[in-house]
Amino acid sequence: MSIIIPVLNEGATLDRTLSALHIGQGEELIIVDGGSTDDTVEIASRYTEKIYKSGKGRARQMNYGAEKADGDILLFLHADCKLPSGAFTLIRNTLKNDNVSFGAFDITYPDRSICLGLVSFFANLRSRITSIAYGDQGIFLRKETFLSVGGFPDIPLMEDIEISRRLKRLGRARFITPPITASPRRFKKEGIVYTVLRDWRLALSYTIFKTPPEKLIKYYRDVR
Repeated sequence: MSIIIPVLNEGATLDRTLSALHIGQGEELIIVDGGSTDDTVEIASRYTEKIYKSGKGRARQMNYGAEKADGDILLFLHADCKLPSGAFTLIRNTLKNDNVSFGAFDITYPDRSICLGLVSFFANLRSRITSIAYGDQGIFLRKETFLSVGGFPDIPLMEDIEISRRLKRLGRARFITPPITASPRRFKKEGIVYTVLRDWRLALSYTIFKTPPEKLIKYYRDVR
């Protein structure tokens, strides 16, 4: 299994994510840097020798990591997300079912507030209803399946939605627990209500009204 993490100035969160991975002999860790100017690469070098540089852009970085990957299973992980205990075994067991084309984790947040609890509840419900996984849920799939759909589309936003739409045509999506723990930093910086409404607006603009991601990106602020 190959764990692929795209990074850009993630020095504040990366060490916590990597220290919780517990990489074994059956896994490889691949870091793809998009041009960090902080200590991201130095932190990554404590955990893996497989550090690559590519053009900036999460989709581009993840595709490059997949190109370098030796594993037959790919797990795409955000730098600020923590996997649950036993995640690698859960992933392997899930993909033993040939009818499953891809999977991801339910999501939770370390801040157990009522508001963020509602955010995660409806996010998990949305995933199961739509069979669409977002990147912070830890998307995983067989490498051959990833290649068969052409990888992530090279777009600045919505690459996770688009690859989910392609993958669910090939089989079932499976969302598993225990959940992945995602960072609440976007909600803390921008506010919960604003962030939720903005994200829904962007998703609907892309999926329903076919607004190009190149136009939507201007409404998405980098919180790093």
